[in-house]
Amino acid sequence: MDLTTWEGEFLTEVGERVKTYGRAFADPEKGSPGQALSLRQAMKLRQITAKAKGEDKLQPRWKTRARKTPSEPEETEE
Repeated sequence: MDLTTWEGEFLTEVGERVKTYGRAFADPEKGSPGQALSLRQAMKLRQITAKAKGEDKLQPRWKTRARKTPSEPEETEE
């Protein structure tokens, strides 16, 4: 699947900022100190990667985990 112009520019600009500054965001409150990308930049990068791989939608991490359903209590005969 082709990337949009905006997605291509995003990837180029983020890559350049990481090379130049070691991270792609200026506001320290938008990401952890040791991280190269802010939380939103990382999320967008995962979405673009999924799109490039041809996946329909990137599932949020919480949706990919198997959910355990509580077992129903056994009925007892009286």
